[in-house]
Amino acid sequence: QVQLVESGGGLVQPGGSLRLSCAASRSIFSINTMGWYRQAPGKERELVAVITTGGTTNYAGSVKGRFTISRDNAKNTVNLQMSSLKPEDTAVYYCNAANYDYNAWGQGTQVTVSS
Repeated sequence: QVQLVESGGGLVQPGGSLRLSCAASRSIFSINTMGWYRQAPGKERELVAVITTGGTTNYAGSVKGRFTISRDNAKNTVNLQMSSLKPEDTAVYYCNAANYDYNAWGQGTQVTVSS
């Protein structure tokens, strides 16, 4: 079971940018899908972005064009570059690793977008 630790969250002004990082405790080379999810107060957890071993990406419509997900298998890390941030992006962001019948989550990192 891989352990995931998120970092990079914080307070940022609307229109600003932030990069989140997810460090895995072991190789992620064989993990098919790495992703980021988020949960805002009063809302269900939702998919933000995912990336496969082949580099295929999928984004939520609300972040498409503003966020970029990437993975570095050699460094066992997954990143989420966020730009043009909006107040509605405020949430706890969670890193996820998934294969068939395999699902691991990090503890989350808080992102607050406010002036």
